[in-house]
Amino acid sequence: MKKPAPRRDKYFLLDLHQEIDLYDRKLAYLGRCVEFASLADRKEAEKRLLAKRAPLEKAALELVASGVEYEEKDLPRSFRTMHRAHNSARKNLTLIKPAQDDQKCQLRD
Repeated sequence: MKKPAPRRDKYFLLDLHQEIDLYDRKLAYLGRCVEFASLADRKEAEKRLLAKRAPLEKAALELVASGVEYEEKDLPRSFRTMHRAHNSARKNLTLIKPAQDDQKCQLRD
């Protein structure tokens, strides 16, 4: 029996955007709160996360290029800044408030 073709609709794109946003948050946490023994260890950890994130980003950009609908409010953090830089005429994008340095890095329950 053949497997059904993977879905390629706006809901699949929304899932991709959410997963990319998760990796954006992991990268931000890694940069702010995780301490490493050396700079090389930090670069290696970032490289691993970026390697997992890259195919997701490529798939999402391909879906958008093929005409799949999406809402700007559902874009990942990294796409919001990229989209804002390319299309400065639109003013309805949500701006992200930068994290305070004095906040403690804790995982929330």
